[in-house]
Amino acid sequence: MSEQVGKIGTVEIKLFGKWSYEGVVVRDPSLKKYISLRPVYLPHTGGRHEHKRFGKSEVPIVERLMNNLMRHGRNAGKKHLAYNIVRMAFEIINAKTGENPLQVLIRAIENAAPREETTRIMYGGIIYHVAVDVAPLRRVDLALRYLTEGARNAAFRSPKSVAECLADEIILAASNDPKSYAIAKKEEIERIALSSR
Repeated sequence: MSEQVGKIGTVEIKLFGKWSYEGVVVRDPSLKKYISLRPVYLPHTGGRHEHKRFGKSEVPIVERLMNNLMRHGRNAGKKHLAYNIVRMAFEIINAKTGENPLQVLIRAIENAAPREETTRIMYGGIIYHVAVDVAPLRRVDLALRYLTEGARNAAFRSPKSVAECLADEIILAASNDPKSYAIAKKEEIERIALSSR
């Protein structure tokens, strides 16, 4: 096997057969370990990470985005539908920004991941809300959840498809735009944590 990442012999592995993994960087040092950019043709591991501690961090980040799209409701359990939505969203992102959609997704996750949140502590029968730092794996989970939640809410009773809404949400979050659902949610959580310090 060749020494270069993402290449087998002379053939480069590309996501969906189009997007290269080369040059995609995670700028946030705390998230670097928990965002898997291991090159795969098809982001579908079939849940083999399930029984391993922190196995989630080895699942390709695009597959984790697809898994988050399969929430209760119309898309529950339909992995192929989620796959098509993400692939179409990536096409739209590339058409709108002209950048590698994988890099845009990473930037969106970095921007939408909350750094601080609150937890409930019971002390002598009284419940206090205390600000705590968020673990890196949870930061990635929350960012992906907010991105897909924002896309689902925008597509509900709207002429736009879920793929278009997901692409818009990712682009807005990548540019740190407060119009993005994920960014607004992150700022709200951090504001509540700041007030309960």
